[in-house]
Amino acid sequence: MPFTPPTDSVGLVTPQRQCFSEPLTLASGRRLDSYEIVFETYGELNQERSNAVLICHALSGDHHAAGYHDEVDAKPGWWDLYIGPGKPIDTRRFFVISPNNLGGCAGSTGPRSINPATGQSWGAQFPLLRVRDWVNSQAKLADALGIQRFAAVIGGSLGGMQAMRWALEYPERIGHCITIASALKLSAQNLAFNEVARRAITSDPDFNDGNYLSRKSVPLDGLALARMIGHITYLSNDLMGEKFGRELRRGSFALGQESDIEFQVQSYLRYQGERFSTSFDANTYILMTRALDYFDLAREYGDDPAAAFSLAQCRFLVLSFSTDWRFPPQRSREIVDALLAAHKSVSYAEIDSNMGHDAFLLPNARYQEIFANYMSRIHRDLGGQY
Repeated sequence: MPFTPPTDSVGLVTPQRQCFSEPLTLASGRRLDSYEIVFETYGELNQERSNAVLICHALSGDHHAAGYHDEVDAKPGWWDLYIGPGKPIDTRRFFVISPNNLGGCAGSTGPRSINPATGQSWGAQFPLLRVRDWVNSQAKLADALGIQRFAAVIGGSLGGMQAMRWALEYPERIGHCITIASALKLSAQNLAFNEVARRAITSDPDFNDGNYLSRKSVPLDGLALARMIGHITYLSNDLMGEKFGRELRRGSFALGQESDIEFQVQSYLRYQGERFSTSFDANTYILMTRALDYFDLAREYGDDPAAAFSLAQCRFLVLSFSTDWRFPPQRSREIVDALLAAHKSVSYAEIDSNMGHDAFLLPNARYQEIFANYMSRIHRDLGGQY
């Protein structure tokens, strides 16, 4: 029986591709002479071209944020719970743009792409990127689409860092910045987790110094292990206990049978790692985690985040989740404190959840209510009706 998208879905969507022939100079000083960005759009741009919303994805995200790609593989976009008719980012009100970041592995120019200078895939030779490079390329995409100003730029985790960078780099082009489960910079613990994950990848014999594609090998084990490490940090202790506890998938504690024991949580992590390793690119994972590591919103402002935010002209919504230990509420409160010190308009909520860092992707009635009310405020400010 043919798949029918839910009534609150944006339905079947088709990725689009924007090609750029004008060089893009990167924060590293290197440049891409040409590049492509794959993106999706949902909803309709209004006559004033004022209702555009930009979605910035997190580490393992991509352009497929909402809807479905086909009727066979009926898997919704990664933020389908929050984008669509009647949802917080209501596509009856807003024109939503969701790009795949440069360096990604879902179609935008990245390590898997062909380097025009060599005719081979970029691989490990793809330039290092910073969050500001993504923001600059997103601004180029907005130019190509004829959008001079976003009603809001929205992102969770690494996406929230992009949203904040937008507020500093293009203050006149953003009305609202919504940053969810994010931080001004990574903690030492987060830097350590990212380094261990990268080491898992580079230690895989099939990594071949990042040139695995040209040698027809893929570091599947290393990438799977990196994902397992990351996934542990995205979930809370309460959630893992609730989902798995110490339940066994196989084996028993009977004398002599201990070697056969496999806990449910072990099986789950292996499944997540193996699935990820066949769909994501190892060089992209390394590139994106390094961009995370290097992000520090206040570094060039005398390490004063209030001085950094003094450039912003938009309003802010900052959201955190109680059991998020990767980006705990304290990190969001630091953002809020800096915004208040800079005399900026900011709304903040810490949402009670047992879901850990992944809570920004998952159902939560209070989160949905706060998010929806704020988006309704934006819609009202654009002249819309509730």
